[in-house]
Amino acid sequence: LSGLDPAQPYFQGTSIEVRLDKSDAEFVDIIHTDSAPTIPYLGFGISPAIGHLDFYPNGGKQMPGCGKNPVSQIVDLDGIWEGTRDFVACNHLRSYKYYSDSIIYPDGFVGYPCASYDLFGTDRCFPCPREGCPTMGHFADRFKDKFKNGFQKFYLNTAEAKDFPLWRYKVTMTLSGRSKVKGYVNVALYGSGGNTRQHQIVKGSLKPGSTYSSFIDVEANIGTVTKVKFLWNNNWINPTFPKLGAATITVQSGIN
Repeated sequence: LSGLDPAQPYFQGTSIEVRLDKSDAEFVDIIHTDSAPTIPYLGFGISPAIGHLDFYPNGGKQMPGCGKNPVSQIVDLDGIWEGTRDFVACNHLRSYKYYSDSIIYPDGFVGYPCASYDLFGTDRCFPCPREGCPTMGHFADRFKDKFKNGFQKFYLNTAEAKDFPLWRYKVTMTLSGRSKVKGYVNVALYGSGGNTRQHQIVKGSLKPGSTYSSFIDVEANIGTVTKVKFLWNNNWINPTFPKLGAATITVQSGIN
């Protein structure tokens, strides 16, 4: 039984006989997309974990792409009716859109077990544990025999618009060069399954010999890495023509 952002008003805090609960079926998975408090944020979705597996994409409160200006959101590619619905309840409606995308992308929407969304951005919730990670949506039941007693929370990030799934990697690099400069470093990944756009790894002081790492959520499951493109920019003309390179770059897949 899949709960697509189950309702918060009149249901949160009630007994399990009244609301959706994991006792309602052999396997209950939940997608939380609008779990901010109803007052003052008009959150429509329930916030506590209530299923066997509870997924909190983007933290479960504010979905990417839902902060667009009203005109661009109402005049939607899918029509004014769809755009108006999204403007009124964009976060809430993301749940069924993620679910429908999950049918097309069986390996997408990987949820990482984590205590909170803040910790999701640290090494404590990466990579997947030995037993693996479930996928949010239609194929969550492939993980039903692996869950433990109690409630389990899973976190992931999604794209702003269709297609929504993103794949998580950790990129660690050690810089080479002669002098410290200010600027930013971008990395693009190429693999047997696809390529990514450029993703920023670090911005600010760039010091040769130092190691920098960042989690990136990319728009393709690149498979086996075949190439990494390294680009840096210091944003202004420097008469000393500083040179910067990468001594090493390590790419770690969250899935395996």
